[in-house]
Amino acid sequence: MMKWPLLALALLAACDDETTRALPSPLTLNDDAAGYYCQMVILEHEGPKAQLFLDGALAPLWFSQVRDGLAYLKSPEQEGVILVLYVNDMGKAISYAEPGGDNWIKAQDAFYVVGSDAIGGMGAPELVPFGTPESAQEFAATHGGTVMKLEDISAETVLSPVEFTLATPET
Repeated sequence: MMKWPLLALALLAACDDETTRALPSPLTLNDDAAGYYCQMVILEHEGPKAQLFLDGALAPLWFSQVRDGLAYLKSPEQEGVILVLYVNDMGKAISYAEPGGDNWIKAQDAFYVVGSDAIGGMGAPELVPFGTPESAQEFAATHGGTVMKLEDISAETVLSPVEFTLATPET
């Protein structure tokens, strides 16, 4: 008869803070958001954005483009314990120039168009996130690229040197 209470206790002991803690909710993008790498107001730049929450941090790290957020996530030199990375769902964006302030999705849930003609806010090629594979495929049909999930995007894709430009796709 004592098996059930012991089993319940063992299961509770196996749960740690990482698995039982609620993830922080994404914040609304506003004029106070400065890019982690560039320290510039990210609303002054076109294209999708990212916000990343570290364990123990009071505010997210903001990224002027999704590529930078993914680079932080996949970097072997990242600092802190990452709780969650959110990216704009560009399928719900007003336009490429206005990615939206509250249309956030978890990075691992997004479908990314990789290798398109899209340029991010800091002038590097962008990985454009969408909430559905259909939206991503539609963007890829117009702008080129391949639809991928986060786990299929290599660290090299977001960490390798790139050529910078100021052009953005028309949407």
